[in-house]
Amino acid sequence: MHNYLDFEKPISDLEGKIHELRKLAEEDQSIDTSDEVSRLEGRAREAMVDIYAKLTPWQKTQVARHPQRPHFLDYAAKLFEEFTPLAGDRKFAEDEAIQAGLGRFRGQSVAIIGQEKGNDTKSRLKHNFGSARPEGYRKAIRVMEMADRFGLPIITLIDTAGAYPGIGAEERGQAEAIARSTEMCLNVRVPIVSVVLGEGGSGGAIAIATGDRVYMLQHAIYSVISPEGAASILWRDATRAKEAASNMKITADDLKALGIIDGIISEPLGGAHRDPEAVITATGNVVADALRDLAAKPGDQLRRDRRQRYLNIGRQL
Repeated sequence: MHNYLDFEKPISDLEGKIHELRKLAEEDQSIDTSDEVSRLEGRAREAMVDIYAKLTPWQKTQVARHPQRPHFLDYAAKLFEEFTPLAGDRKFAEDEAIQAGLGRFRGQSVAIIGQEKGNDTKSRLKHNFGSARPEGYRKAIRVMEMADRFGLPIITLIDTAGAYPGIGAEERGQAEAIARSTEMCLNVRVPIVSVVLGEGGSGGAIAIATGDRVYMLQHAIYSVISPEGAASILWRDATRAKEAASNMKITADDLKALGIIDGIISEPLGGAHRDPEAVITATGNVVADALRDLAAKPGDQLRRDRRQRYLNIGRQL
């Protein structure tokens, strides 16, 4: 069963009726509900098309945070062969919020880095809801250094509300770790392809998303701060998050228009959680095309172009 968002109530009602009719037909095979089910399925699809054609930025934020949306480990299982996670930052501890390691992508050896939110209470606690501590970013730096040394392209998959803001993380140098991870992205001489899968929150996202090519899923969001955080700062009222989301230009369409990202990966109707297989395959195709385009560039040119790309963003805005 799907977890329905608030604005999906018309869809929920129709699909609930469809479920009841199918259950009734299973219990009593003399009852034929096929015509009514077909009619309701048509209405449900029409409702979904209508609703998803005009999502507001706040509604897209809700879709990006959907608990059934596929996360890093789902993509890793489907896209990468021989994925070997590497643990620890060789300084303090292992951080499960950031998953990083080596593997093969369509026959090519690559380094892989991404945030994992978890999909149930136990795994969410294990991965700290995708909010990394300093050791997570230092692990990412370690893997990027290794990729640079051995000439491996880097694929990063972003899905975090932001870096963990706890006292311990601040004491261990959270800001410094994020800055150094961003710096490492700018310094490596191998291609970096980044995809925002759900939430791309603040420095916690940019630390591993400073790539040669940056893409977003259709209903993902990417912002300097969460809508709730922006509302708390601007108006001292977190309940105005909906208003903040509309003003912050956080959707894929907005960011593509501003030149922040290179492309948008379409999601199945109803969001990525409705058909994870399709969206994972589409993401793999986009990443493969980007790596193919970047493969011919020498390392020094990749590094130079990447740095210039981010300098130009400020000038364009």
